[in-house]
Amino acid sequence: MNFKREIIKDFYLRDTCVENIFINEYMTQAPGDYVKVYLFAIMYADFDLQMSNETIAKHLGMEDEDVLKAWSYWEKMGVVKKHYEKASDKFRYQVEFLNLKERVYGKKPKLQKTESKVPDRLKELMADDTIKDMYSEIERITGRLFTGKEPSEILSWIDDYNATPEMIVYAYSYCVKKKNHSNHKYVAAVVKEWTAQGLKTIEQIEDYLEETDNRHYLYKRVLRALGFLRNATEEEKRVMDTWFDQMGFSIEKVLDACKKTTGISNPNINYINSVLKAWSNGVDKPTPAHEEGKTGTGSISKVMKYYEELRASNELKAEGRRAEVYSRIPRVKEIEEESREIGLQISRVMLSGGNDVKNRIRDMKYRVDSLNEEKAYLMTENNFKIDYMDMVYHCPLCRDTGTQDTGDRCICFAERLAAIQKMD
Repeated sequence: MNFKREIIKDFYLRDTCVENIFINEYMTQAPGDYVKVYLFAIMYADFDLQMSNETIAKHLGMEDEDVLKAWSYWEKMGVVKKHYEKASDKFRYQVEFLNLKERVYGKKPKLQKTESKVPDRLKELMADDTIKDMYSEIERITGRLFTGKEPSEILSWIDDYNATPEMIVYAYSYCVKKKNHSNHKYVAAVVKEWTAQGLKTIEQIEDYLEETDNRHYLYKRVLRALGFLRNATEEEKRVMDTWFDQMGFSIEKVLDACKKTTGISNPNINYINSVLKAWSNGVDKPTPAHEEGKTGTGSISKVMKYYEELRASNELKAEGRRAEVYSRIPRVKEIEEESREIGLQISRVMLSGGNDVKNRIRDMKYRVDSLNEEKAYLMTENNFKIDYMDMVYHCPLCRDTGTQDTGDRCICFAERLAAIQKMD
């Protein structure tokens, strides 16, 4: 029995192979028109068809001069090689597309020339099967081959940071999957951070990442309760850490303190800190420093009253939209209540510790994601926008509080104050 594949005669219906090395290492840095020239010409090169620079320019809507510049650029990058018909004529030449795999592998002897700069202990490791496996696994994770000094720099982490091959592979996996980074300098910073924390095993690293992620979740809960959608600053993190680690407050108690900011003109972490300190010392409610000496009268008081009324009006409208959705889709209310309860459970588990915390939190977060997907489906299927129940603010910059996330007064505050003073 013989087998035969049908030959497609129209080459426009065929496929053109482009090396991944070109896409990953060269294309991303090249001018767009130069990439167009490369791809258009390599299509014709696969079928050994004649194509002049003038014709390429016409097809691509470019100037002839730009096509010539493209070939000079690619030759300089080592991607193609020009073969001149006459040494005296620099404008007529044949273009050879070079094998980029050979070019990359051709760089490796340069690494051997600098081996004398590599510590003796690392020289021995280069021939070790563990290191070879490490290199192979990293290339698999990143989806590219090593270039330049990357292999030797990776080895230096073992000597400089006392990192293990297992840790380095895990760092690459973490950076690619979680941070969308495969640059070895970025990975080096991660490895350095882990070793500086005294982490030595994968289990220790995972526990460290889990703890970091859990604490980040608590930070977000607090800021969200204050109406902020940004990440916490380093100083805010330090202050919040004292609430959980030194004062021993639960997340529920901290959120109760956040409720004390209702009606406060500039809710912030420092105010919450003063509330919690007072509670820790047995005092019911502190007098905020920024409120001391203020009479609460005058134009500023009128502006703050305006914001309070505006927020109340917006909340009333949002409640109406929520009631409309709950009436038409009762399941949405059930989903939100279950998600809220799971959020409280996650906070309790984070702070309580105990056995199998990591798996329990992972399962609960997975359940919340599933609930959110179901809610989104139900909303769209019933012709509601996903954010239909959300609060709609008159000023999205400050969310009708008069104060932006940076702590600065919003521009709308000055405008409203000027309007009130003018009426007065």
